[in-house]
Amino acid sequence: MDKVILHSDLNGFYASVECLLYPEYANVPMAVAGNPENRHGIILAKNELAKKYNIQTAETIWKAKQKCPELLLVPPHRNEYTKYSKIVNNIYNEFTDLIEPFGIDESFLDVTGVTHLFGNGKEIADKLRETVKERTGLTISVGVSFNKIFAKLGSDYKKPDATTVISKENYKEIVWPLPVTALLYVGKSVYAELQKMNVKTIGQLAALDKNILLRRFGKTGEILWEYANGFDDSPVRPFEDISAPKSVGNGMTFKRDLKTRDDIKLAVISLSEEVAFRLRRHGYKCNTVQINIKYFDFKSISRQKGVSKPTFLEHDIYESAMELVDSLGKSIKPIRTLTVTAANLIPADEAIEQLSLLDFSVDNSIKHEKREKLEDALYNIRNKYGRDSVINAGKVKNDIGITKGIVKGKEDKEELSEEDYED
Repeated sequence: MDKVILHSDLNGFYASVECLLYPEYANVPMAVAGNPENRHGIILAKNELAKKYNIQTAETIWKAKQKCPELLLVPPHRNEYTKYSKIVNNIYNEFTDLIEPFGIDESFLDVTGVTHLFGNGKEIADKLRETVKERTGLTISVGVSFNKIFAKLGSDYKKPDATTVISKENYKEIVWPLPVTALLYVGKSVYAELQKMNVKTIGQLAALDKNILLRRFGKTGEILWEYANGFDDSPVRPFEDISAPKSVGNGMTFKRDLKTRDDIKLAVISLSEEVAFRLRRHGYKCNTVQINIKYFDFKSISRQKGVSKPTFLEHDIYESAMELVDSLGKSIKPIRTLTVTAANLIPADEAIEQLSLLDFSVDNSIKHEKREKLEDALYNIRNKYGRDSVINAGKVKNDIGITKGIVKGKEDKEELSEEDYED
């Protein structure tokens, strides 16, 4: 028996949520965009009226304004997007418990075992579209197929608010004429190589000798050949089965370049605060702290170091990050983007602190205990009353782009960023 896999994609998700929050936005060309003052000036999502002007996701605000001078730009509201994403996934859960989120606005569903309850794949997809629209006002496009890759191609095939079935009988007619870039995981570098081989469509990729792709791209080439031919058999993994995060990081492109140590300290403490908060929320401690720096000339550098014992303390992460910054010495140049990452994670309740002979003193033990209690209290306050309820004094007035609240940066997969824009 073939699997019945759905891929559900919320249409114009960020822009659609904004139109729910502010219905007047639906009547004008509108786009969700990063803040140009903080050098995040790109389009993250757009509504249907903006699409008529050929506004493209990820293009600069300047370019978008050239196409549509009256384009209304609105800032992203991450909390609202997260809320609606959870609501929609809860609707999916009424049909099947085999749900694999694929970003904030997409999910794979395995409905093989529930067709006797809700009908065939297309009927389930149509019922999902109807239910989501009725309860939330949002629309979804759904691909129905016998594997995940073709299901995703189906959800992209027709939008908005549509169901596309790709079966073993029709996939050659639907899938093979599509540009090869439509296939999942065909990125810029792979596409550049495929162009040299005169491969422009998925069908042309499927027709190649698998061994040629294997020699050219290694295992990736073999996988892409299997995808193009419909041989993908990867399972839909329930959310709880997805592996734990390997790192928690937060980064920011600043309103102006960081030129002084005070600038850098403010940036590092703000980023460390967010990383520590998220480590606690997810129940992890880290064994390694890493910094990534992009200079004003776009050259990048990274450094990392181990910590003396597993930690989720803001103070420890900050101290380690600043040690890494200071290790760069006089070679450091004006900084455009800075990221702080906690890596080599372990569950907090499994972290065993190793007592160091060099650090074994009553004073240090008391200081650490007090610091942990203080940060426990701060975390509980922020978690209950909001992230802005207690803030670092340095954030109140600064000109590098850090707001009162905790930094929302591009390395945080739960925070909206330029990397989180929609297709």
